[in-house]
Amino acid sequence: MQSKGKAIVLSTLRYKENDLIVKCYTNKRGVVSYLQKGVLKSKRSKTKAVFFQPLMLLEIEENYIPGRSLQFLKEVRSYIPLKSIHTNVLKASLSVFIAEVLSTVLKEEEADLELFTFIETAIQFLDVSGNFANFHLLFLLRLTKHLGFYPDTSKDDSPYFNLESGLFEVEKSSVYALEGQLKNQFKLLLDADFSTVDQIKLNITERRDLLKTLLVYFELHLGNFKKPKSLQVFIDVFQ
Repeated sequence: MQSKGKAIVLSTLRYKENDLIVKCYTNKRGVVSYLQKGVLKSKRSKTKAVFFQPLMLLEIEENYIPGRSLQFLKEVRSYIPLKSIHTNVLKASLSVFIAEVLSTVLKEEEADLELFTFIETAIQFLDVSGNFANFHLLFLLRLTKHLGFYPDTSKDDSPYFNLESGLFEVEKSSVYALEGQLKNQFKLLLDADFSTVDQIKLNITERRDLLKTLLVYFELHLGNFKKPKSLQVFIDVFQ
C-alpha cells in the first residue's frame, strides 16, 4: 500500500555493504523502520544518504505492508530544509543526543500527531536559534508531558520536588528530592518556553546538574530508559 506522510529521522544503522536501516518517527504510524537498499552504493545514491541525518524532517512516500518489520521508501525529500543543525558542530552534537533519547523512549507504532508536532516545532526552533545553551533541558522536560510524567505544578511553591512522584512537596520524602538552588532552577524550566529558556542564567556545572537530574527523572519513570551513549560526547562538546 502506497502512502505519503512526514517522518523525523531518529537513527540509522548500516546494513550489509550499501544499505541503511533508518528508524523514523512518522506522523501517521509512529515509529517505523525502513530498509534503504543501495543508498551507499554510488555517488548519486550517497546524496540521498544526506536525508537520513539525525532529526531530518522528511516528506516520504512509502510502500507500507502491515506486520512487516522493515518497510520501504519509494520517495523521500526534505520538506523543511534545515540550515544549521547539521553544519554547526554544537547543534550537530545536540541533534545526535536528542535523536538518541527519542529513539529510546518512542516505541509506539501508532500515530500521535500532537507529539510529532511538538518534536517538529522544536527542531525548527533549534535550527534558527542563535542562543540554544538551555534548549535540550527544556526539550527533555516538555517531552515528559507527551510521555505521561510531566511534573504536577499545582504546589510548585513548595520547597521540594520529588523526582519519584513528580510532585512538589512541603517535606523531603525521598532521596530523589530536589531542593535549594537546583529545585529553583528546575522550577524556572517549568515556567519557560523555547523563546525564553535561554534567559535562565546557568553556568556549566548548573547546566550539567540539571541535565543529570532530568535523565534521572526519565530513568525513574521509564523502566527501560538508559542514558544515551552519546551523552559524554555531547557533554564534552556542548558544555
